[in-house]
Amino acid sequence: MGQEIERKFLVSDDGWRAAATSSTPMRQGYLASDESRTVRVRVAGARAFVTIKGRTVGLVRPEFEYEIPAADGEALMALCLPSPVVKTRHLVPHGAHVWEVDVFEGANAGLVVAEVELQRADERVDLPTWVGDEVSHESRYTNARLAARPWGQWERSAES
Repeated sequence: MGQEIERKFLVSDDGWRAAATSSTPMRQGYLASDESRTVRVRVAGARAFVTIKGRTVGLVRPEFEYEIPAADGEALMALCLPSPVVKTRHLVPHGAHVWEVDVFEGANAGLVVAEVELQRADERVDLPTWVGDEVSHESRYTNARLAARPWGQWERSAES
């Protein structure tokens, strides 16, 4: 069974930029999203994917991702719920891991989040100096939630 184990952090400064090895523009939308599951369509550069994720328990959740033809990805994006997530993903090697730094655009502009995927939930991670607060257990930072309630609509006092 496929699974995703990840930790997520707010990014505190631009120290990651010099180490980034690649950048990919992404748009993603949701065909279904609730507490138990999400069905996502992602167009990443010239490629497209459908991803099904289950309920998160701790840092772990079931995840099944399939590449689809790019034209199908574009057609499915038109069927998604309102407010697609638009971002650029930068890959940044640090220690034994490659971090994914997402710089959000559109309704989520100003938000920068770093994720690191793990093999085990208890795996040790060397935190870069440019990461800030951990938000792994804050569901409002999931992309599905950011599509439904963009960061730009949050009250700044509720963030702290």
